[in-house]
Formats: sequence, C-alpha cells, structure tokens
Amino acid sequence: MTARLDYYATSPVLLGKMLDLEQAVMTDGLGHGLLELVKIRVSQINGCVFCLDMHLRILQQAGERTDRIVLLSAWQEATIYTPRERAALAWAEALTRIATTHAPDMAYEGLRGHFSDEGIVQLTMAIVMINSWNRLVMGFRSLPRAPGLRG
Repeated sequence: MTARLDYYATSPVLLGKMLDLEQAVMTDGLGHGLLELVKIRVSQINGCVFCLDMHLRILQQAGERTDRIVLLSAWQEATIYTPRERAALAWAEALTRIATTHAPDMAYEGLRGHFSDEGIVQLTMAIVMINSWNRLVMGFRSLPRAPGLRG
C-alpha cells in the first residue's frame, strides 16, 4: 500500500483545527481509557489499520489489560467491560453503523444511567472524531507506524 497524499502538509490549517477539536474531546471528564476503547472499536468496524495500530499502542502504554483490548470485537459477549463501557460501545457501534442502525433509542437510552447530557455530547463527538480520522487516513492510505502493517 502506498500513501496517496500527505494531507497534513497539504492543508495544515484544516488539520490543525481537526487536531484542536480532537484535543478538546480528549480533555473531557469521560476518561482516557474509555475513549480509547471506543476509538479501537470504531476503528475495528471501519477496518482502519492506522488507527487500530495507534490506539492499541496508546492503551498498551497506559497499562490496559491485554484481554480487554483483544476482546473488544466481542464486547457484547465478554463480561470484562463495565456497564458504562458497554453503553459507550453500543452507542459507538450504533453511530458508526448509522446507515443500518439509525441510532436506535435503545442505544441512546442505555447512556442515560452512565453519562450526563454533556457527557453524551462529548462521547458522541469522540465517536464522530474517530470516524472522521478513520475516513481521512483510509482515504489517503496513511501508513501505520508498525512496519509489518504497512502492506
């Protein structure tokens, strides 16, 4: 796989604004670990190896248990995720697959006992951001850091 375009060098102002928004989303009170789990799950759904590589490394460096990372693709059956994490993952899947799910009430209502209204907006923005990053890096074929993943 060959990268198509260096989007950051081509449009640093736009990408700078996107990075600013990413930073704002990451500095909320939702918890870094939860947001990274969501980013990995969304990137799994979208098949984004660049983002999977990046966010797996971030969680590993933060000391996340390996089983909690590996089992993310089967989180609905795995019992190692908290109810709060499960609600966030369900919402992430619903929004990532919005063309088929139409953001169902059940997924939204599942957030209510675990997040404030502001927290729901912040979580939703984190999901929007990782979906945007997935599309950006996949569209321009950005190469992951790990040499074995470069195709």
